Amino acid sequence: MSGPAHPGHGVEDLCAAGALLYERAVREGRVRAADAEPAPCLVDFGLLHPTVEDLDWLEPVAPAVALRRLLRVSEDRIADERRRGERLAEAFEPLLRIGDRRADATDTPTLRILSGLERINIALDQALTEASGELLAIQPHTTHTRISPERRAAALARDQVLLNRGGRIRTLYQHTLRHAPSVLARYEQLEGDVEARTLDEVTDRLLVIDRAVAFVPASADLSLALEVRHPALLSFFVTTFDRLWRLAVPMYPEAVQRPSLGGVTPRQRAIAALLVEGHTDAVIADRLGMNVRTARVHIAKLAATLGSESRAQLGFLIGRSGILDQAG
Repeated sequence: MSGPAHPGHGVEDLCAAGALLYERAVREGRVRAADAEPAPCLVDFGLLHPTVEDLDWLEPVAPAVALRRLLRVSEDRIADERRRGERLAEAFEPLLRIGDRRADATDTPTLRILSGLERINIALDQALTEASGELLAIQPHTTHTRISPERRAAALARDQVLLNRGGRIRTLYQHTLRHAPSVLARYEQLEGDVEARTLDEVTDRLLVIDRAVAFVPASADLSLALEVRHPALLSFFVTTFDRLWRLAVPMYPEAVQRPSLGGVTPRQRAIAALLVEGHTDAVIADRLGMNVRTARVHIAKLAATLGSESRAQLGFLIGRSGILDQAG
């Protein structure tokens, strides 16, 4: 008689049997393939794979490597969902205009395209004026550097009003903004329950207010925004933010310094991870929120630390050094 069927679940909700077996595999270096039959999710998610020498044994993917791979999958899902939302908004925008003319003043569309910075800022001001709970924000390097001083000052005043009402603000930036004067000045002026953390990479700009309305860019030049009030999309945005927040490094009110390992800085480890994936200098710079010249300086320092004499050799030395396994 066969045992109970393995429950379906996502990798973020790893079943008890899978979690225990993966922990054992990491601790012992490998497990028998037969032991993984009650938890096929480990192979499906790429956490275990057959050994080259003996297919009856499975060896684990390093936790840091597995985490990076799964985060990339999660980020791709976020991007796909955002694009899907934009397509839906474009398709329904004419119908929403018709509906707005016929609906009562109390009816609120769940998706709305906002055109022009003035209209976007009016909608943001209105949402924050009505808010009393929490503002969740993701501010990538590219968005932050394109905000004018006037808009930055207006946003600061707007946020302080929310804090004065007892609200809370949590913001995610990229590591490249940890020491930016404009960012530091912002937190020197804000008073109240406000926190900031950083990651090497974040999603596009996201603002979620009271978990009731969200704003995301709908065009590359930020002249269009999507106002989202759909419960399913809001839940997705909040869950994504919370998971990134747990992975991020505290910046304010108490900054945590990321340690160097073996002479390799955290920034260089992030670059190393993208190098072994085969990305160009320009792509690496864009992903990590820096200019190409700075990225190349970090690559040169990394090559010097590892004793590399060529780009191809650098990839080999990164893999052999184990610095990516240490990054988690």
